[in-house]
Amino acid sequence: MEVVACTSVLGPGWEHAGVVTTTHARRDDLVPTGAVGRRGRPIWRRPWIFPLMVLTIGFVVYTVPPYLTLDPSRARLAPLPDNPVFFPLLVTHIFLGSIVLLTGCVQLWPWLRRTHRGAHRWSGRIYVAALLPAAVAVIIIAPLTRFGPNQQVANTTLGVLWLIFTILGYRAGRQRRFADHREWMIRSVALSFSIVANRVWTMICLVAFAPTALSGGPVDEAELAQAVGVASWVSWVVNLLIAEGWLVHTRRRRSRPVRSHRSRLSADAGS
Repeated sequence: MEVVACTSVLGPGWEHAGVVTTTHARRDDLVPTGAVGRRGRPIWRRPWIFPLMVLTIGFVVYTVPPYLTLDPSRARLAPLPDNPVFFPLLVTHIFLGSIVLLTGCVQLWPWLRRTHRGAHRWSGRIYVAALLPAAVAVIIIAPLTRFGPNQQVANTTLGVLWLIFTILGYRAGRQRRFADHREWMIRSVALSFSIVANRVWTMICLVAFAPTALSGGPVDEAELAQAVGVASWVSWVVNLLIAEGWLVHTRRRRSRPVRSHRSRLSADAGS
């Protein structure tokens, strides 16, 4: 998973120099712009991008319509807290969050990044512009949710980290620290998609902690609050752990020596 392409610090023609070893475990900072495009994997070797897009579009189509009328009675999150700012901020978060998810898919698409740099940059700007107010909305409304401190602290922490990671990623990109930019934005996108994962984890936690909520029987509010609270934590913590595991894996892969095509031919001829 690669979020942003990096420019070369070695200049053209370095791929003919034999063996180049990175000292900072980040090959992206050493690959010239043209070489990235030539060495990019074909789309069929990244089969996850299209299912992710389909999943995201389906999630947005399912989630957004009840809020298009701006009628609180149609909200899926019912009953709503008795606070006049909650529903407007919730709608703001949902609308902007939908833009974040869609542009996040675009940001994760390596082919688009390599072949259409302008589209990658502009979609990234839209991602950041939509995410910042969406994260602020989460931070404000999270303490107002009805399932108690467990859910409230989980969502508040998520909103704060979401905001911080995105700002750090945008700042690194502006400073042309593209390897850092890539890592922070992968973390940001992982948190963005925690809302999608939350739907799955909520069902799992309801089965584990409040099965009567699914069977139609009497619901214990404490059990329901526990299920929702645990799902709120797990949905973003697991996503972030997966992202960190991927980053560790790619750092190790990028720290290996990068052999040029000429070097490989010479080695093959010698053998």
